[in-house]
This record gives sequence, C-alpha cells and structure tokens, in this order.
Amino acid sequence: MNEQHVAWAPWSGPGHEHLVLREIPRGLTVHSSVEGVSPEGRPFSLRYFLRTDSACRVREVELALLGSDSQLVLRSDGAGLWSDGKGRSLPELNGCIDVDLSVSPFTHTLPIRRLGLAPDSSDDILAVSLSAPSLAARPARQRYLCLEPDRYLFERLDSGARSELRVDSLGLVLEHPGLFRRLPSR
Repeated sequence: MNEQHVAWAPWSGPGHEHLVLREIPRGLTVHSSVEGVSPEGRPFSLRYFLRTDSACRVREVELALLGSDSQLVLRSDGAGLWSDGKGRSLPELNGCIDVDLSVSPFTHTLPIRRLGLAPDSSDDILAVSLSAPSLAARPARQRYLCLEPDRYLFERLDSGARSELRVDSLGLVLEHPGLFRRLPSR
C-alpha cells in the first residue's frame, strides 16, 4: 500500500470522513476531513493531519476547524513526551503513545497495528483523547483485546464503555457499531 483513500459515515445522522493514508519511508501520514454534528447539534468541519514513525507511534497531529481560528498542534517524541505547536512541554500527556480522535475511527488503526496482538491477547494503552469540535486534549486509559484477526474489543478504561470493532487486513475499521461504518470504495 502506497496510498489508500478511505471513507466512513456516522452510524446514524449526518456526517462523513474522507481520509488519505500514505506509507512513507519512515512511517505513515494521514490527511483527513471530517464533517459532522456536535453533541450540541452544531455542524462542524474538521481537517486533520497525522504522522507516525515506522512503529505506528504518533509523532505529530494537527487539527483545524474550518471557518474558525481554532486549531491544535501536538508533537511527540514517540516515547510519551508531548509538546504543543510552539514547543512547550505538555506534562499532562506524558506516557501517551497513541491519539484517539472522537470523530474518526481511523485512530484505532494505529494501536491495532502497533500492538500486533494475537487472538485472545490484550494490551492497555494511554492515548491522547482529542474531542471535536472542542479540540480538547486529555489522557485516556484504553484497552484493546484481539478476538480474531479482524475483530477487536475496545474499552475506555476510565468510563467502562466498550465496543467491538471489525477491521480489514490493514487494521482499518470497517465497523464501529453505533458510531461509524466504512463506506464502499469505488
């Protein structure tokens, strides 16, 4: 895979994500646009960029809301130390390797690929939880359990919320019941 175009829609309600995933010599880059409706009923359009290293550890993420000056830039050393776009340290995010963007199923792909879990094995991670459209960032404890090579149980350890994810051979989400479904490729 050099470049892949993927699209998702919310399980119900309006919205759409179009994502371009590229393999680069030392990792992955993602360019995506998400249109949706906030929990308060306000429509939004978000653009995001994400870059990983070769081990699928997030090194950089940039989010921007269309029609607004709101943006968030985070950079990581790949070992759990984070800074903002101006290089200021963000100790509240220490230990996070992954990101979890609330409006995109793609961010599940990174820990699924990075962890390489065998069936019936699990791992707990610490991720930077990114809310949209607020662009708030906070640490979140999560668990991935591989049920089968194409099925994972995802759990938010802080809230106890659980979801079963179906993924393709590249770890890209096909179905996140109640939240997202992948749209067919043309």
